[in-house]
Amino acid sequence: MAYLFTSESVSEGHPDKVADQISDALIDNFLAFDPDSKVACETMVTTGQVILAGEVRSNTYLDVQKIARDTINKIGYTKSEYMFDGSSCGVLSAIHEQSEDINRGVDKANKEEQGAGDQGMMFGYATNETDNYMPLALELSHLILKELAVLRRECKDITYLRPDAKSQVTIEYSDDNIPQRIDTIVISTQHDPFDTEEAMLEKVRHDMKNILIPRVKTLLPEHIQDLFNDDITYHINPTGKFVIGGPHGDTGLTGRKIIVDTYGGKGAHGGGAFSGKDPSKVDRSAAYATRHIAKNLVASGLCDEVLVQVSYAIGVAEPMNIFVNTFGTCEYNITDSEIAEVVKQLFDMRPAAIEDRLKLRQPIYSETAAYGHMGRTPEIVTKTFEQPNGDSITLDVELFTWERLEYVDAIKAAFKI
Repeated sequence: MAYLFTSESVSEGHPDKVADQISDALIDNFLAFDPDSKVACETMVTTGQVILAGEVRSNTYLDVQKIARDTINKIGYTKSEYMFDGSSCGVLSAIHEQSEDINRGVDKANKEEQGAGDQGMMFGYATNETDNYMPLALELSHLILKELAVLRRECKDITYLRPDAKSQVTIEYSDDNIPQRIDTIVISTQHDPFDTEEAMLEKVRHDMKNILIPRVKTLLPEHIQDLFNDDITYHINPTGKFVIGGPHGDTGLTGRKIIVDTYGGKGAHGGGAFSGKDPSKVDRSAAYATRHIAKNLVASGLCDEVLVQVSYAIGVAEPMNIFVNTFGTCEYNITDSEIAEVVKQLFDMRPAAIEDRLKLRQPIYSETAAYGHMGRTPEIVTKTFEQPNGDSITLDVELFTWERLEYVDAIKAAFKI
């Protein structure tokens, strides 16, 4: 019997994502000038106000207020009528020194024996239903909002869009877990005031269905385009008016969109957020490492779908376990436990090894803070950072290293496939 599965995404202007982007901008600036920085930074945004809090151990000094303002303006909150804009909002910092009790468990004389920054379990997931090995409903939800942001910034025919938005996509699957069609698309987008609510609803719904969705389709491979049909149910701004939005409409907090950040409800989640954490925090680094493992396993052809779990004790380098579940999709005579044993041999999951393998002490995190941390395209970019005294540094950094497929050949060789 066919079934329906739904995932959602939120835009870069969603208040929780504003908070994530500020926290990760701070991480990048600390790592740019001191790669050994230890940072756990939380952000709260509300009407006209940003509050920064957290713990830092670093040899550099930053103008955190300027970093927050620059991030907000880049997102698009640049007008006073939004009741939250980067040039005029208040920025309060309550960042202080990291606890020595925590740091003693992480830093070790032998870098390779660096302990985990906290206990917990992390999950990585991959599926072959899309070209980037991500769940389709989440991939489409992200893509809708990415393209909506392009329209907001570049389309002269659509000038009413504001930064806050959400999307949701429901896919119908067959009994053998193959996507059959798109059942429902939900889009809620913040907008400027209209003369009447009727005119607003007609304009927004027309533009989303006749401009946005066709643009999204052109970005997809043909077999995914075929899932779009005339029977899709659209809910576009279903509550009607959406003028009040962003941090003025809803307080935003770092780390409150962990399912949007990962797999849209597919697989599993250990509960730890990513943004605002340096890579010594295994909530972040080990989640990237397990995604790296899962993606390479599926890309090798070993299985169609896989979930990988790892867990840690604070201050201990070696993980407590590595668990693999292929959901019965491995067509070879290989058990999940046998796959897990090979994973242990191929991938060093000690925190320092993960940092080194995935180049996680680079300032690469701002780009992760909206539209998902997984399923993105690895690339090398040039970034420049400035200190309050006028000093600057320009670095070439590699983004989304956990999406590389450099272990496919080793996996094929290990399992003789």
